[in-house]
Amino acid sequence: MRGIRGVGYDTPTPIQAAALPAALAGHDLIGTAQTGTGKTAAFALPILQRLLDGPRGRARALIVTPTRELAEQINDTIRTLGQHTGLRCATIYGGVPMPPQERALRDGVGRHASTGSRCWCSTRPTACSTWASCPTCAAS
Repeated sequence: MRGIRGVGYDTPTPIQAAALPAALAGHDLIGTAQTGTGKTAAFALPILQRLLDGPRGRARALIVTPTRELAEQINDTIRTLGQHTGLRCATIYGGVPMPPQERALRDGVGRHASTGSRCWCSTRPTACSTWASCPTCAAS
């Protein structure tokens, strides 16, 4: 709750009010809304809740984005929302060396924001078992 209050939320936006109950119940969903309406929080808060309730020490959520800028933006929002949870996250995208990103996967960072191309590249043998066992996935 401290992370939610930290970003100034006191009432859910329409996309959050529609998406949060279904996502918290574990249902798949698709939602669209204009920029600035809280879409990231609408899918990130249920992911954070699921991560808090489960085991730690391995990748358990993957968020696939079309650009590294969006991956970083989502990562920043999730870090803010989850700042008091002790959960760790990483962004994974091309144009930077892969070894640190592979290390984050091996070290059990709980959630990842990734571009599709780097997600595909990181299915090499060192990371393949990480994605295969990742139970939560979102696309933005």
